[in-house]
Amino acid sequence: MKKQNSIILGIDPGTIVLGYGIIEIEKSKIKLLSMGVIHLSKYEDPLVKLKVIFEKVQGLIENYQPTVCAIETPFYGKNVQSMLKLGRAQGVAIASALTKNVAVFEYSPKKIKQSVTGNGNASKEQVAAMLQRLIAFEIQPKFLDATDGLAAAMCHHFQNKTAGTTDGKKVSGWNDFIKQNPTRVK
Repeated sequence: MKKQNSIILGIDPGTIVLGYGIIEIEKSKIKLLSMGVIHLSKYEDPLVKLKVIFEKVQGLIENYQPTVCAIETPFYGKNVQSMLKLGRAQGVAIASALTKNVAVFEYSPKKIKQSVTGNGNASKEQVAAMLQRLIAFEIQPKFLDATDGLAAAMCHHFQNKTAGTTDGKKVSGWNDFIKQNPTRVK
């Protein structure tokens, strides 16, 4: 039985700019299908922004048919109102994916950065540079929100890869890996 390719939609939620990246995984090859931003600053009404997020995410799902959506969780900053707005944007994006029967996974900004760069405190520019090395594309500074969405998709891929097993089984730690792969340990 041939394994179907996996398509992952990554989202960096925002109420001014929402970034997204879509990748396809075929065996061990990662292919960039799309990345971009949804500009929301032109809408004054916050409820209209939420409607636009819902509709645009649904459009991405209809066009690319992802099986999974990886989304960055809002982080607490100094401004509680900003976090509430981000939470709403994230919630609407999640609802949009769930209504299309797309599984949703949440990752903290630190987890995403750690997964992509090895440093949980990496800058947006460092994340974008590492993504460029992993997947060939041109980085445009105005698309750092897009690369953040792409980073969420890559994070999900990295978090769900098997830990080097030859039979594709997931492992829960070193002991499990050794039990499943006794010939690979010296």
